[in-house]
Amino acid sequence: MPKAKTAKAEKPEKEQETGAAAAPPAEPAVEKKPLLDLTNPQRAAAVVVALGTDKASQLYKYMEPKDVETLTVEVARLGYLDSDQTEEVLSDYYKMCMTNKAVTEGGLEYARAVLEKAYGSQAAEELLSKVTKTLKERQFAFMNKADVKSLFSVLQNERAQTIALVLSYLDSDKAAGVVAQLDPEKQVRVVESIAKIESVSPAAIKILEAEMNKKFSNIITNADVKVGGIDYVADVVNNLDRASEKNIFDQLSAYDQELADEIRKRMFVFEDIITMDDRSVQRFVRDCDPRDLVLALKAANGEVANKLFANMSTRMAQSIKDDLEITTNVRMKDVEEAQQRIVDIIRLLEERNEIIILKGGKDDIIA
Repeated sequence: MPKAKTAKAEKPEKEQETGAAAAPPAEPAVEKKPLLDLTNPQRAAAVVVALGTDKASQLYKYMEPKDVETLTVEVARLGYLDSDQTEEVLSDYYKMCMTNKAVTEGGLEYARAVLEKAYGSQAAEELLSKVTKTLKERQFAFMNKADVKSLFSVLQNERAQTIALVLSYLDSDKAAGVVAQLDPEKQVRVVESIAKIESVSPAAIKILEAEMNKKFSNIITNADVKVGGIDYVADVVNNLDRASEKNIFDQLSAYDQELADEIRKRMFVFEDIITMDDRSVQRFVRDCDPRDLVLALKAANGEVANKLFANMSTRMAQSIKDDLEITTNVRMKDVEEAQQRIVDIIRLLEERNEIIILKGGKDDIIA
């Protein structure tokens, strides 16, 4: 019995050894190739290829001839995409389609709630940013093709609110060109209206489009899209000549100082210091609290830091650098407040004509 028991115990061990010997060697893990960084036209071409010829031809029916031509060229150039790349492109396309549907049917807040639940807050914000930008570009696209003179001739006799809404869909330089030609009183009302726009209902857009249709191409829209706002109007004013800018702020400050200050604050940010000439930088640095410079530089990029250090005395620059090394555990709120105090000094000196801030308007610098 003991002998039989031993034999019985050894049998599975031998079978296990045999089985292990017979098993094929494990294949080495295949390292996945990194996905290609495709451009938007290339991604569109990848979607078309994945759809197949029948569905792609149906899609082409709804596209402009120029877009069909561009897309066809990209399809011809695309070459081979592996399954991982194709899956990534199609997944992104699906998300964009769902985002577009949520925005157009339920508005931005509804879309944000749906997307945050499905993909998380960060992904939702990225998708909304892409879609709203695309939707905005569709609105009044025909007017962006017109020159400033034509735009002004069409809009000059419209109400300030109407002008503001239309300009909110245009490139900021063209919007600035129209605003610059308006009479001083209307300039202020238009800028104020642009700054206070948040979102516009599809019905209101359609009514305005119907009016504009008499002079421009027909536009169809069905989306709530964020337009205008303080950031946009700051960009517009940045592109105006100084006389128009001064008129707007002088009159706007008289009855809405808070809005005027907020627009002015957005017009020049700390990072814009790199665009200033050396003499202007040297001038405002003299009025800055060294402690503010230290705090501001804790979160500044290298270009801004180099610009400031290059326009300080060697002694001051070394002192700031020494303080930067020993200044730790700084709150971001303190950094931002220090940067804003420096920006306020810059704006004040500019108002006094002691320094120059380069802008997109008609400021010619004479040495």
